[in-house]
Amino acid sequence: MRPSDRLFQIIQILRRSRRPLTAEAIATELETSKRTIYRDISALVGQRVPIRGEAGLGYVLEGGFDLPPLMLTADEIEAAALGARWVQSRADPALARAAEDLIAKLAAIVPERLRDLALDPASRTGPAWEPTPDRIDVARVRSWIHDGRKITLGYKDEQGRETDRTVWPVAVGYFDSVRHLVAWCELRKDFRSFRTDRIREASFLDDRYPERPSVLRARWRKSLKEH
Repeated sequence: MRPSDRLFQIIQILRRSRRPLTAEAIATELETSKRTIYRDISALVGQRVPIRGEAGLGYVLEGGFDLPPLMLTADEIEAAALGARWVQSRADPALARAAEDLIAKLAAIVPERLRDLALDPASRTGPAWEPTPDRIDVARVRSWIHDGRKITLGYKDEQGRETDRTVWPVAVGYFDSVRHLVAWCELRKDFRSFRTDRIREASFLDDRYPERPSVLRARWRKSLKEH
């Protein structure tokens, strides 16, 4: 690996980590020596990259630093294209259009020698099943998730039992043929998953739920680990 590529990879490794990383951990991933990492970190700091920490304790990349948008590796381009093609064939129409636009933008901004990685990647997704029609506007659900607003649902479960719920939407789960709305249910006082094709009716409320969306999502992820 060229020294310039290694410096770039060190920044990438630090940027994706949420905790300090030791030189040993970075060296292991890059298959080089700790001494080389110490030298590279010193070089990056000398170039005013905001890396905080010291040898033996770990390093973190402070907020506010970013790299030029065109500095994508071949694997990163192919990963983005693969993910976008999966979304294009399985997500709601708004996200599918966004995925198609993303592929076009990738092809436009990357160097010509890498363009085929976006337009004709070696990695492929399997054929999508015909999706079950949604009974709720999923694009609007995603907007309510970002805003932290409540939704009332008329829902019919797999046994045909009908209930009315007020929920705090957390996430939309995209599967091959169905989609699920994950939410905190005020009726059950717990997180529940609702298939979007079983929703009888929905009202999008202006009321905000009392937690920040990020906090609610953290609670949901924690509940998944506990079960």
